[in-house]
Amino acid sequence: MIKNLLLFASGSGSNAVNVCQYFKENPKVKITGLICNNPNAGVIEKMKEFGIPVILVNRADFNNPSVILPVIFRFEPNLICLLGFLWKIPPFMVNAFPNKILNLHPALLPKFGGKGMYGMHVHEAVKQAGETNSGISIHWVNEAFDEGEIIAQFTFEISEADSVNDIAEKVHTLEQKHVPAEIEKVLDKMLE
Repeated sequence: MIKNLLLFASGSGSNAVNVCQYFKENPKVKITGLICNNPNAGVIEKMKEFGIPVILVNRADFNNPSVILPVIFRFEPNLICLLGFLWKIPPFMVNAFPNKILNLHPALLPKFGGKGMYGMHVHEAVKQAGETNSGISIHWVNEAFDEGEIIAQFTFEISEADSVNDIAEKVHTLEQKHVPAEIEKVLDKMLE
């Protein structure tokens, strides 16, 4: 049975590309589309290489169930993956896809999560707090920002010499290494 993945992204798309490459030769997984909220996002152009349709949404449409839900249902997703998507998922969407929306967060939740905690803001907060490690969290999306059940976490050590950019690079390395495989594990559980 083929499982359909729907991706959400707002930025350059490095994680979306990584996931697309990972599943490209997998006959059991199909990436049916990508939803983006940023008309200038690099991910839009990158999805063309994979033949994946991109739907651009504005905030009003994204928060309107009668507009956005039919768009999502059209892609028939078994799993929705938020890969650097910067808007909070509205409760009606969480309810429509219970335990079917996962998010990638660039820190070790529950630390450094919530509103405004994305991208370099997270890495700056981690550095300012004097943390000795950080990492990534893959978690289910619920109605609260970054508070859903953790699926997996991966960590790295931070040295005093590490800059905010060094922390960002280490996070990116973990994302590239682990995210597609963790998505595959979630999909495999759905097939059991």
